[in-house]
Amino acid sequence: MKATGVLKKMEADLTPDIKTGAKLAHYRLPIGDKTREMDTLIGKKVHLRYEGEIHCLNCGQLTKKSFGQGYCYPCFISIPQTDACVMRPELCQAHLGISRDMKWSETHCLQDHYVYLALSSGLKVGVTRSSQIPTRWIDQGAWKAVKLAKTPNRHLAGVIEVTLKEFMDDKTNWRQMLTGDPDPSVDLLQAKDEAVGHLNNELQDYVTVDDEIIEIHYPVSLYPTKVKSINLDKDPEYEGILTGIKGQYLMFEDGFVINIRKYGGYLVNLEF
Repeated sequence: MKATGVLKKMEADLTPDIKTGAKLAHYRLPIGDKTREMDTLIGKKVHLRYEGEIHCLNCGQLTKKSFGQGYCYPCFISIPQTDACVMRPELCQAHLGISRDMKWSETHCLQDHYVYLALSSGLKVGVTRSSQIPTRWIDQGAWKAVKLAKTPNRHLAGVIEVTLKEFMDDKTNWRQMLTGDPDPSVDLLQAKDEAVGHLNNELQDYVTVDDEIIEIHYPVSLYPTKVKSINLDKDPEYEGILTGIKGQYLMFEDGFVINIRKYGGYLVNLEF
């Protein structure tokens, strides 16, 4: 089969295993006007070719360079999806009525947010809109996660995250996430208790009593021992046996991996 179109980040959700009840990450890849189920491609040969065009995911115009994982420069500096608070929630000013687009902020920033702890490459703290759970955890390749605090807007969640960044990571080491074995010794509930202790009384008011630990299993038949990145700008064509999907990465038998989200807006031809 063939599919040609502009890449977008993979869609993901959790599906319970019928026999075990385990929560399995399920992936779909939007490409052009079609969406391809990806889990069924594990163990099959995949051929990927970049056609030399990048289309802005917002306005659709051709751009020589992708900014912010899929946008032309004019859109990158003007649309709310690429504002500073997307990467740094504590900078969000929507609660003060300040935004590139208040209508967008009402549905994305002025909504309930969760601060969470997750195990991906290691223990990390993160922030996501309530409607993005568990998608955000899957996108980061987390194998376990627990909610820490619930806030009425993005800014407050960011303030809590900044406080906790002094004591734990807020970034995922993608190489370790793709090759490292999970550390079973990390107790997420103990880590949550310790994190709460670092918050002042005002911020502790947002701590959630929900202590459910979500464990995520990924469609992977073989993890690489050492990863090598596919760079479509330098090498526009690649073919290999797909052995797994984790985070937003496709992993191949020869150790090569590609971050699909990085190439948002790229026009590609996919054969399998």
